[in-house]
Amino acid sequence: MLTHKGRLLIGANKRAETLRIERIVHDIHVLDSVIYFLDKAHISLSDIISEKELHVKDGFGSRRHYPDFLFNAASRVYAVEIETALKSKERLEKIIRSNYLEFDGQYWIVGENPKIKELINAFAREYSNIRVIDLKDVLDNGSH
Repeated sequence: MLTHKGRLLIGANKRAETLRIERIVHDIHVLDSVIYFLDKAHISLSDIISEKELHVKDGFGSRRHYPDFLFNAASRVYAVEIETALKSKERLEKIIRSNYLEFDGQYWIVGENPKIKELINAFAREYSNIRVIDLKDVLDNGSH
């Protein structure tokens, strides 16, 4: 790892970057989910908008929450969230409500944590545009 002075000398980012394994695993699951929807929803890569692209469009300023990615199909916009880390019920509902109001549908891909599954499934009974997909099904899709 470069020191602060070393980063300044080569013109690199002034703050140290931290590597989080759980973030890498999450990002791999996002890619697996993109492949899943390319296959299952019969969409192309040009129909997908990443979370990073959405943040870039916002420019600098406040960082609002965006889904992991969006995709367009049949003139509708769908949010896709990959949920493998437990969030508070309040934070989760805020995200779900925002997605409900902003997008035609929302897909929640949930990992093995039973508490996450329980929370998302409970919200799916309240919000009509939620579809829950088990991460295992997404991962199994790539093995065929």
